[in-house]
Amino acid sequence: MDSIEIGLWVTAGLLVMVLLGMRVAFAAGLAGLAGLIWIFWAKSGYAPDKFTKALVVSVKIAGQVPHSKVSSNALSLIPTFILIGYLAYYAGLTKALFEAAKRWIAWLPGGLAVSTVFATAGFAAVSGASVATAAVFARIAIPEMLKIGYDKRFAAGVVAAAGTLASMIPPSAILVIYAIIVEQDVGKLLLAGFIPGAFSALVYAVLIVGIAVVFRSVGPPVRGFTWRERLVSLPPALPIVFVIVIIIFFVYNPFGGDAWGTPTEGGALGAFVVFCMALWRGMRWTQLKLALLETAKLTAMIFAIIWGVLIYVRFLGFADLPGAFADWITSLHMSPMLILVCILLAYAVLGMFMDAIGMLLLTLPVVYPAVMALNGGEYVSAADATFGMSGPMCAIWFGILVVKMAEFCLITPPIGLNCFVVAGVRPDLSVQDVFRGVTPFFIADGVTIALLVAFPGIVLYLPSLAG
Repeated sequence: MDSIEIGLWVTAGLLVMVLLGMRVAFAAGLAGLAGLIWIFWAKSGYAPDKFTKALVVSVKIAGQVPHSKVSSNALSLIPTFILIGYLAYYAGLTKALFEAAKRWIAWLPGGLAVSTVFATAGFAAVSGASVATAAVFARIAIPEMLKIGYDKRFAAGVVAAAGTLASMIPPSAILVIYAIIVEQDVGKLLLAGFIPGAFSALVYAVLIVGIAVVFRSVGPPVRGFTWRERLVSLPPALPIVFVIVIIIFFVYNPFGGDAWGTPTEGGALGAFVVFCMALWRGMRWTQLKLALLETAKLTAMIFAIIWGVLIYVRFLGFADLPGAFADWITSLHMSPMLILVCILLAYAVLGMFMDAIGMLLLTLPVVYPAVMALNGGEYVSAADATFGMSGPMCAIWFGILVVKMAEFCLITPPIGLNCFVVAGVRPDLSVQDVFRGVTPFFIADGVTIALLVAFPGIVLYLPSLAG
């Protein structure tokens, strides 16, 4: 049995473990270690006296991978971005943002739901975690919508779907992970997420208004706010805007010239600024402790997934499965764009059974080289590329498409994590209620993905300005 066959058998075993309910982190780590032992023992001809040596070598490799990769400076972005979001929530900044959006937008049909989408997009710009965003707005927005007569399933669906925007709008933990896996510039990928994230929020808003116009009882408008009340609501929401501006300037200087610092420094400074604002607004030790604990829990979960999957990824390198898959993809007698669409559809199916981060970590080491090969290579120029963009730009475009698919998978049954979070926060809602309420947003996500595929300029405009 050659290395590629071993790779296929181990990958099949990994998928079986995940489908049986084992956590992705443990399943990937176990599969990766078993695969390394198998492949090294196979190279020795399965000699009984060589098994111990294969075991020792495999354990050493598996032990070195987590530290060597997770100690990367780029990954330090993840806890700082998550901390910004939790500090903003416990300091009351999130509620102020929602109140401002409500007073300015709620007069529209379905206006309170539209306000939730835009407030969530604003919060997503200081928080890199979709699950945390959904949990926060399930506590803030759903009671407000139910109070004025919104259908509870529709209200829950709005929050679950809007929470996915944190996966796209910087600072995004998933975009950082993608950049590290494919070894692309973190700053440019974060920049690339701004316009698609805002575009996704706009598509959600249009869908909500359309539903509210057709079904008038679903989302009644809220009127009666004076201009004075609207203007008064803006200053409490300004701290969020201030942090967004800081992060933008550190990732990319809009006035030209070099950026003020690295994305890591921007995330750290943003967390410090929100911390100071939280203290100024009267944050107590209990609230600070809760913010730190929630940040530690979510960070530990994400890093555990990364550790386990990186062991599996190292095994894939020895099995040469990514190269074999890329060769197979490029040999297909199909349009490259059609193959890309099929890959995205495969992500939609796989996301029904896996969480977003685990899905990307498991698939990208194999899929990314294949997509680069379809475009003509990682270093191809735009003039010679199949998709009409250079290798680095294709990597950014594909990254945004994949992350948008990860957003889509956060609300699809049976593992739509955001739906479970919303149902967990709201005891008056079942998971089935949330899945029913989120169904119309599948259409919105489908439209968004189709437009991002058809018009890559939506994704690439800001990264192209960065050079």
